[in-house]
Amino acid sequence: MLLFLALAGGVAAFWAIAKGYIGYMPDLQQLENPVNKFASQVISADGHVLGTWSYTRANRVFVSYDDIAPSTVQALVATEDVRFYDHSGVDLRALLRAIFKRGLLRQKNAGGGSTITQQLAKQVYSAQATSVEERLSQKPIEWVIAVQLERLYTKEEILTMYLNYFDFLHNAVGLKSAAKTYFNKEPKALTVNESALLIGLCKNPSYYNPVRFPERALARRNTVLSQMQKAGYLTQAEVDSLQPQPIELDFHRVDHKEGEATYLREHLRTMLMAKRPERSNYASWQRQKYFEDSLAWETDPLYGWCNKNRKKDGTAYNIYTDGLKVYTTIDSRMQRYAEEAMANHVVGYLQPLFNAERRGKANAPYGSNISAEKARQDLDRAMRQSERYVMMKSDGASSSEIEKAFNTPVEMTLYSPNGDVDTTMTPMDSIKYTKGFLRSGFVCMDTHTGAVKAYVGGINFRHFQYDMAGVGRRQVGSTIKPYLYTLAMENGWSPCDVAPNVQQTYQIPGGQTWTPRNGSRARYGEMVTLKWGLAQSNNWISAYLMSQLSPSAFVRLLHEFGILNQDIHPSMSLCLGPCDISVLEMVSAYTAFPNKGIRLSPMYVTRIEDADGNVLAEFAPRMNEVISEESASKMIVLMRGVVDGGTGQRMRSRYGITAPMGGKTGTTNDNSDGWFVGYTPSLAFGAWVGGDERDIHFNNMSYGQGAAASLPICAQFLQKVFADASLSYTQSEQFDLPPGFDPCAVTDDVSEYEEVDEAVGLDDLFSDE
Repeated sequence: MLLFLALAGGVAAFWAIAKGYIGYMPDLQQLENPVNKFASQVISADGHVLGTWSYTRANRVFVSYDDIAPSTVQALVATEDVRFYDHSGVDLRALLRAIFKRGLLRQKNAGGGSTITQQLAKQVYSAQATSVEERLSQKPIEWVIAVQLERLYTKEEILTMYLNYFDFLHNAVGLKSAAKTYFNKEPKALTVNESALLIGLCKNPSYYNPVRFPERALARRNTVLSQMQKAGYLTQAEVDSLQPQPIELDFHRVDHKEGEATYLREHLRTMLMAKRPERSNYASWQRQKYFEDSLAWETDPLYGWCNKNRKKDGTAYNIYTDGLKVYTTIDSRMQRYAEEAMANHVVGYLQPLFNAERRGKANAPYGSNISAEKARQDLDRAMRQSERYVMMKSDGASSSEIEKAFNTPVEMTLYSPNGDVDTTMTPMDSIKYTKGFLRSGFVCMDTHTGAVKAYVGGINFRHFQYDMAGVGRRQVGSTIKPYLYTLAMENGWSPCDVAPNVQQTYQIPGGQTWTPRNGSRARYGEMVTLKWGLAQSNNWISAYLMSQLSPSAFVRLLHEFGILNQDIHPSMSLCLGPCDISVLEMVSAYTAFPNKGIRLSPMYVTRIEDADGNVLAEFAPRMNEVISEESASKMIVLMRGVVDGGTGQRMRSRYGITAPMGGKTGTTNDNSDGWFVGYTPSLAFGAWVGGDERDIHFNNMSYGQGAAASLPICAQFLQKVFADASLSYTQSEQFDLPPGFDPCAVTDDVSEYEEVDEAVGLDDLFSDE
């Protein structure tokens, strides 16, 4: 009777569990469609996975059964559930063995009773237990779920789900991420030993971690190999040959702040997940941001794509959980060349020179042209903008407590060009240290489609996350002059027209006068061609042109070129580039010159697929006609003069680039910003270099001017691109000019190279307006 009552009670309990009366039981829909929270993948144009997006640091990427090495499946079955193909979710023989040996005899090495299906049920549906009693109460529920799963899925599907869900440590959740993290290969390419090592982690990932405990991991791997021999998957001879082999890792820790195209991935993440802009969600000082987001929401299909589109169940897409595949326009080779060029020039060459110039200076890292009080104010502002200050303030800390905290040494990890450094330093000193590193941004676009081929927002995303390629704006200096000359071409001027190369004083609104300066007095007093004026970046010629044209028309043209800054106001001094523009805006605008007057908007993504490979969206180039084809052709003539014989001649003389090219250098007051933006027939590119603040800059123009600071990044990038035969870009490609095009019968000679000071003392030029 007691036996009967026990059996009846057991049946009733399992019936109650199955019906959800006891514990949590997922409904049929959840069992048929388990929540597969897979990271979305960012894929380059040449098929390389640049990175992933996920809610947590977990990096789960789906892999199908056909893409799993047979040795991995064999190792899993042999080690975790040798009778996997014979039971229906619960292995009674293994369960009774575990109860008797582990529960009654306390034999720790007796093996567990959980099947692979039960382990899957635990991974997917059980919460983290906080006590032994809670864990024991979860077991019967997992048995019932396991039986249900076996009814709904094939054995291969269960194995696939298990391997996709298991956490292999180091942010590698799922077999695909694990294979990439530990061996830098696809799951199907894993060897028997590599499969055995990963499956060995299933017993206890932390304890058998091959990175921290290689000896333990080796012993566990060999145990898995022995189990595979017992199960008949390997011969004894194969085991004898495999076990002596050492563990060979190609370890790459998965971190969303590291890897390739980190700034681009973050830029895309914010674009795809953007919500419809509501003015109430923006601070009063974010008027410009609200304008840009609102415009992007209405005109750019990619912006807010996840919230503009719906899945079959009516919910919005989510890049963190839906396992999307986002195919970008980025070429992984060109991206690598851009990152290498920036690292080589900014980190490897300019930074040591900047450090030497600042060494021993009281105001370091700030320039010597500001007072000690101004430097103190700048640092105080940086402190108040720091995350530490904001958190302490929100927690109610007093000013004296905050000041004490910022001047008390603490342990921290800081950036260095040779890798992260663990040190002890006061937070205030760490701010000074961090601000001592130069910043940079680089973008390259295809001039025919607008495809962004390379995007680098800084020297190190982990430590300098503010994107100076597409988000940050800085004064552009003389790189604005091609737009002014374009306005002149649109008004009937030609590269051969002449202007007086003299300093003049101009009347400006308010009864004031403006007398621009120039860094060179070469050919002073002569009538010079516009081609010579742009090639030499002559401020007097630009000011003369501005006096003959309309500043308001100039502002309108800038906006037509895709420059969104709404704080650009018409004035005479605008011709010298006092306004703030991003590298991305400048490069996009310059595409109009080689593309017959049609500007191309940046295109980042070609298509988006779901986890099953179904195409959800495709994206086409977006463009607008800015100027006439004739004016664009004239500008090519003008801007080639800059590279062939003007301030950009280093591209030829020092770096040996022979490709037809137009471009413009730019340098702002006190060398705070160094620019170079250029284009070949197929590529438009641009680079900026400067400090974190305008007061952080080179004192010496030899290093701070655009030709020295930014042009070399573009040049080194182009050297690598043209040298790569697998890419389709050659130096022999010519600009597509109209047949018989001749902007003028006689052109002025600009072959005499003269580096000139483009910095114009903008602070001295502005009126109160």
